Parts: sequence; C-alpha cells; structure tokens
Amino acid sequence: MPGIDTLPIEETLEDSPQTRSLLGVFEEDTASISSYFSQLFKAMQRIYDAQNELSAATHLTSKLLKDYEKQRFPLGGDDEVMSSTLQQFAKVIDELSSCHAVLSTQLADAMMFPITQFKERDLREIVILKEVFQIASDDHDAAINRYSRLSKRKENEKVKNEVMEDVYTSRKKHHETTMHYFASLNMLQYKKKIALLEPLLGYMQAQISFFKLGSENLTQQWEDFLTNIGTSVQNVRREMDSDAEAMDQTIQDLKEASDPLYMPDPDPNTVPVNRNLTRKAGYLNTRNKTGLVSSSWDRQYFFTQGGNLMSQSRGDVAGGLVMDIDNCSVMAVDCEDRRFCFQITSFDGKKAAILQAESRKDCEEWIATINNISKRIYLSENPEIAARVNQSALEAVTPSPSFQQRHESFRPSTQGRPKTGRSGSQCSVGSESPALSSLSLDSLVASDTPIQFDIISPVSEEHASQAKSAGQGRRTNPFGESGGPQSEESEDSILHQLFIVRFLGCMEVKATENADVIYETMRQILAARAIHNIFRMTESHLLVTCECLKLIDPQTQVTRLRFSLSSVVLCASHQENKRLFGFVLQTAGGRVDGRPVTVCYIFESNNDGEKICDSVGLAKQIALHSEMDRKASQKQRELNKAKEKQQEELHKQKQIEKDLEEQSRLIAASSRPTQTAADGQVLVLSNSQSEDSDVGEEGQKKGESEA
Repeated sequence: MPGIDTLPIEETLEDSPQTRSLLGVFEEDTASISSYFSQLFKAMQRIYDAQNELSAATHLTSKLLKDYEKQRFPLGGDDEVMSSTLQQFAKVIDELSSCHAVLSTQLADAMMFPITQFKERDLREIVILKEVFQIASDDHDAAINRYSRLSKRKENEKVKNEVMEDVYTSRKKHHETTMHYFASLNMLQYKKKIALLEPLLGYMQAQISFFKLGSENLTQQWEDFLTNIGTSVQNVRREMDSDAEAMDQTIQDLKEASDPLYMPDPDPNTVPVNRNLTRKAGYLNTRNKTGLVSSSWDRQYFFTQGGNLMSQSRGDVAGGLVMDIDNCSVMAVDCEDRRFCFQITSFDGKKAAILQAESRKDCEEWIATINNISKRIYLSENPEIAARVNQSALEAVTPSPSFQQRHESFRPSTQGRPKTGRSGSQCSVGSESPALSSLSLDSLVASDTPIQFDIISPVSEEHASQAKSAGQGRRTNPFGESGGPQSEESEDSILHQLFIVRFLGCMEVKATENADVIYETMRQILAARAIHNIFRMTESHLLVTCECLKLIDPQTQVTRLRFSLSSVVLCASHQENKRLFGFVLQTAGGRVDGRPVTVCYIFESNNDGEKICDSVGLAKQIALHSEMDRKASQKQRELNKAKEKQQEELHKQKQIEKDLEEQSRLIAASSRPTQTAADGQVLVLSNSQSEDSDVGEEGQKKGESEA
C-alpha cells in the first residue's frame, strides 16, 4: 500500500493477508537497505584502511629520513647539508604523521563506529526476528490445524484441552513475535537515515579538523623552507642536465676513437705495438691442466702490480698473485691449436704459466712489458750495471744477455724434461717461504714436507710413458694411498652418505695420537693459502661407506681418490669453524725407509664437520662389527668342518673294527674242518665256506703283518 511508512501493530493478532502483503514490502525494503549499506560499509572501510596506511607510511618515511645520517653509502660521502635538510623534512613529516594519526582515530570513532553498529546490530536483529517470526507462524498454523481436526463424535476432553492449550500458547507467541518484528521494521526506517547521515557527518568533521590542524602547523617558516628546497632542486636538475650533455659528448667521442679497437686482431700498421710499457692490464686466457693430456682454458683479468703478475676473476673483490716476474723469462710459444700464446717461467724454473692474448699486438705488448719490468728490477738491484746502461738500452725490447742465458738454463731440453718437485698447485712450506717455515712444529708435522693444494697430482713424462705402455691412464698419487688396483665395494653396503666438500690441502704428519695434529695442519694449510694467494678450491662429493671413503667428481662422477676405511686413524673438525674438518690417513709404504706414511687431509664442507666425522666413526664401527661377525662365522665353519672330519674318522674306525670281527669269526670257523652233529652225523663244509675260511686266514695273516 503506497503512502504507508509503518506497519500497523494493532493488526498483528488478526494477521490478515493485507498485513502480510505490507510485511512483504517492508522485508524487500530491508533487503535493499542491507545490500546498499554493505556496499557503503566497504567503501568507508577502504577510506579508513587507506588513511591508516597513509598514516603508517608517513610515520615510516619520517623514521627513514631521521636514520639517513646513520647510513653509510659507498659513493655518498658525508653530505652535512643533505643530512640537515632531511632532518628538517623529517620534522615536518613527523608532524604530518601525527595529524594523520589523529585523523585515523576520528574516522574510526565518528565514521566507522556508527555504520558498523547499524550493520552488525540493527540489521542482524531484523534477520533474527524474521527467523523467529517464521517459526512462530508455522507453529501457530500447525496448532490451528490440529484444533480444526478435533472430532465431534468422539470427544476426548483431555485431548481437547491439550489442543486448546497448544493453540493458546502458539497464538500468544506468534502475536508477541509479530509485534516485536513489526516494531523493529518500523524503527529501521528511522535508523537507516541515522546510519547514513551520521558516518558522513563524522567523516566531514574529521577532515575539517585535519585541515585546520595542518594549517596551524604549516607556518610561514615552513613555506620559506619549502621554497628554498624547490630552488635547490632546480639547481641540481640543471647540473644533472649539463653533466648528461657532457657524458653524451664523451660517449660520442669514445665511439669514434674506439672504432679501430673493436677488431680483435687489428692491423699493426693502423695500431702499432708499444714496446716501452712498464704496466699492462687486460683479459687473457690461462691454461689449467685437468689431467695427463687434457687441459682447460679460463678467461681472467690480468694486470701487473710492482714486480708481480696478478689475476682477478669477475666477481672477485681483489686479485691474486699468479707469479713473481722478478728475473723471470717470457717468450712466445706454440700451444695446441691456439694462437697468440706466450709462456712465463719463474727464475728457478719451478713455476710456469701459459697465457693466450686476443691479438698479436696484445701478445707482443705483454712480452715487452714483462721484459721491461724484469729488466727494471734487475737494474735497480745492480746499480753498477745500471750506470753503464744508456737510455736506449732501457727502452729495448730484447732482454739483456744475462736474462737470456738464465732463461736458456732453465728451459727444458728437447730430449728430456727435468723432473720438477712441485706443480703450480703445490708449494714447499719449508723451502719457498720463511714465514711458512716458522709455522711448522717438528712434533706434529714432518719437516720440509710439501703442501698439496689440489687433488690432481703432478706426473712426470717417465710415469706417463709407463702408464701408456701399460695401457692405463690412471694418475699416481705422491702419498701412495692408491698405488695398487682397488676392488669395488659392494653396492649393498649398509651405510651410504654423501657430502659436498672442498679440498683445502694435505701434507705429511708425524703424530696420530690426538686431534692436535689435525688442528696444526689446518693452521699451516690456511696460512700457506693466504701467503701464496691460493683461493681456488676443488669441489667434490665425499661418499662414506662401510668399506671406504671416496672423493667423486660432481661433473663426471669419476672417483678422484679412494681411501680404505681401515687406513683412517683419526678424524676431527675445527673447534671454532665447524665447517672445517680433516682426517689422518696411514699407508703402508711410500718412503725409502719403508715406514708407514701418515698424511693429513683438510676439507671444507657445506655441512657441519662433526656430522661427517660422526659418519666416518659410524662407518668404522659398522666395519668393525662386520669384520668380527665374519671372523666368528669363519671360526664356526672351521669348527663344523673339524667336527665332521672327526665323525668321519670315528665312522672309519667302527667299520675297521666290524671288518676285523668278521674276519675273526671266519678264522675261528675255518680252524674246525668237520664238526659232529648232535645225532652222530658228520657235518661237511661246502666249497664256498672253505674258500671264505681261506680268505679269512689270509686277511688275518695280512692284518698281523701290518700290525
């Protein structure tokens, strides 16, 4: 019915169809109100959340600006003007953050609280009353139906009273529920207006208060400050534009000047070779041996520093020492199928490096630079010779005769190459560095022992020729732990544990009683690596089984080293750096005097070193128990075999006794040729019995002779 804004409460008892129709209109209106206010609530919630995020972001910005002076930028330097400016900005933004926090609180109280109350309390109350009204209406209809079905023929007073009581109760409940439901629907028409206007009023008042608070805080002083900062920003922008133009011009000039340098091997007539350099830097390819006949090439950045040749890979913080080029020799060489290669050999001939340049010009400049540096150091150490050398000799490319003679004396002959003591990956602690010799302890480490920094061991040409003639390409190990052919362990081993390790080095030791020898070896190997600038480590997979320890190449899955578990006498991890661990290996030979050689191997692991040591200990325990079980089973088999042999001997003895008894019986029977029977007749022996008796006599005589 149009024009009616409230439901008639006085007609709830009658519950006419018109009243129900009007109730349906109010329920549709309630559903529309609920849908609309749900959308309005989401919109206001987004406003409130955005304001909270803005307040938090403003506060965080102020905090970061205050912490700017505590930051240490690699290229920033100490800019006091910028720090003070940002501190003033932090002060202003902090006040704005406080204003935003006040605004968030006002929005929560004046905007979100009223609409939340209307949504959670009033609309939810309508929904609950509607459900109760529907239940009461159904109960009333059921009671009326029961009352209407009362029979007039068989009247039961008790049933009639119960039905009437049920009608009374359900009608009363339905009437009261309907009145409360109608009253709530009528009040909803007023509450929706309040719930719509009150949050908007609170939102506007909070915004006005925020703007007033901001206008009070932003005084004329802050306006002048902002004006000055704006001017400074414009000046910085002009400087940036000027520098950008200068850099663009520089880039253009460099493009034009560097065009001939883009070719890897430029024409010598266009770009001449500079043979007067005393400092050189650039990328070179260096050859690294990976086996007896195989090698790999790595591209690194090389540069000269003083009298040293340094190299640095991409990503490294600093360069490492490659070789001391004092009194060294350098020459161009033919290496495999590579062009522009040259070799640098140290003054004692123990260390050599083969490098490849990009072009012939670059190769000749590197050779000339190294010769110039070596000559300059030589002349500085010999002032008498330097006084007789003129300026033209100093700029010459060809080394002095003394250098050339020294180089020829250390150059390998064409017939046989001298056997060197160590490769590039090994260094003698006692002979190469005085600092390293002071680190050794005679009680723990063997004197004058070399440190091996790489798993690949140096092999002379004699050993290589022997290996080729024998048809074997296996590398020999200087410590002798893999001198003979190794048997493959069973695949059904109880323990299989794999760890990622990096080999740091190994050296011969003396004592094996406690873990101090491992700690001392760790100290010496790490000190040697630091002194000789050896940073590269070989990564391997350490496989721990009940039979052996194996170092496996993670790329090719080839076994690099294999140690029998019985030869591992000691294993321990570092006390402070748990990633370092080592084990002491004892072999049966390898020295002239024939005593066992004891070598300590040091590794670095991604895991805890104690876990690896525990795994090795567990493997040794399992191997010990397996060996004990094997010996016990072998002993039991021997006992069983002896018992069977004893039973067999006893059986033979019984058989012999049985044969002797049979022979005795036959002999006794043959000694009486005729016997008288009980009835007086004569018993005559048959021919077969006679023959048996003869055989028995012969056997008896034979037995007596044997006895």
